[in-house]
Amino acid sequence: MSTTRRGFLALTAACGLIGRARAAAAAAAAWADVAAKARGQTVAWNAWAGDDRTNAFIAWTNERMRVLHGVGVNHVRLRDTSEAVARVVAEKAAGRNTDGSVDLVWINGPNFLSMKQAGLLFGPVVEALPNAVLIDRVGKPTTMVDFTVSVDGLEVPWRMARVVFLYDLERVAAPPRSMAAMLDWALAHPGRLTHPTARNFLGATFLKQALFAFAPDAAALQRPVVESAYAPATANLWEWYTALRPLLWRSGRNFPESGQAQRSLMNDGEVDISISFNPAEAATAIAQGTLPPSIRTYVLDGGTIGNCSFNAIPYNASHVEGAMLLADFLLSPEAQAHQMDPRLGGSATVLALDRLTARDRKLFDDLPKSPAILSDAELGRPLPEPHPSWMTRLVADWERRFTG
Repeated sequence: MSTTRRGFLALTAACGLIGRARAAAAAAAAWADVAAKARGQTVAWNAWAGDDRTNAFIAWTNERMRVLHGVGVNHVRLRDTSEAVARVVAEKAAGRNTDGSVDLVWINGPNFLSMKQAGLLFGPVVEALPNAVLIDRVGKPTTMVDFTVSVDGLEVPWRMARVVFLYDLERVAAPPRSMAAMLDWALAHPGRLTHPTARNFLGATFLKQALFAFAPDAAALQRPVVESAYAPATANLWEWYTALRPLLWRSGRNFPESGQAQRSLMNDGEVDISISFNPAEAATAIAQGTLPPSIRTYVLDGGTIGNCSFNAIPYNASHVEGAMLLADFLLSPEAQAHQMDPRLGGSATVLALDRLTARDRKLFDDLPKSPAILSDAELGRPLPEPHPSWMTRLVADWERRFTG
């Protein structure tokens, strides 16, 4: 076990035994030691690379980390998070319990559950990060729960996500306000609606949103799926989707491979409605010229799914200190405001803005406003993510039914 790991675990235990002042002093000293050891490291941040704006944010993060902390960030570009998880699993099987190839991984949902169950994560780490005190754990409870699974300090939140739908004001007078109404709308406008393939997380989310709408007992979705419950819970969904599919773009024979590809279809005028997991998607795309100014955003009347994006440190990471420093920087007001800028990405913050200093709060207050971004009141309270096993089963079932 490295000296950083021993010191970190000792600090965690000590905080429960000594007074608050001494604990704060010990935490500050331990963090200073982490920062000193991190200097000169290059963190291998394994992150999905399917969005140009996120890639640009990670490149910016590398620049800021080098300036502020002398730490580099190498974006290991993933097509799917499972690629990084498979590497960690293979390293553990080979006995490579130190000097692993993955220092930090953007992870959530089924992959987090599998890594947590297999003991492949370092931590708990969240409480050791100075900026963790700014996390809004009350107003944004999904910062502590990942697809119904408690994060237990093993994941560090870095941005919020929420299902929204985009439509073109010039072509859609009244967008459908429920998943059931989408079928009626598609009947009247065949070929003008699509979703990414279910192999992509946005396509899987489209199915999950419909599952919430049509499942007889939505509460059952918070528990692991069991065979006896799956068919009754999904029967209405598949009946609806079977009717919807031939009315989709290209008669449901083809699907865009990603959210970016779906956005291109909307920009080209091939579809009129699309799904996004970023409430600022429309505003950002308009600012960057990849969607027309007439695009607007809405949510369904019954609510839409929301979650949080997390980063985690594998148990055998080579640069634990640098990974901790990076995870903490991503919680800083500077980084959170930068990624929330709708001209750059528009990702919602995980921070409680009322805990910020006036200077830091101004970073958020000065962000540009857009009519394509819904207010918090308009977004309403999010629906919880189902247990990860539901998404895994839904995607496999979609593949079997519609791509065989």
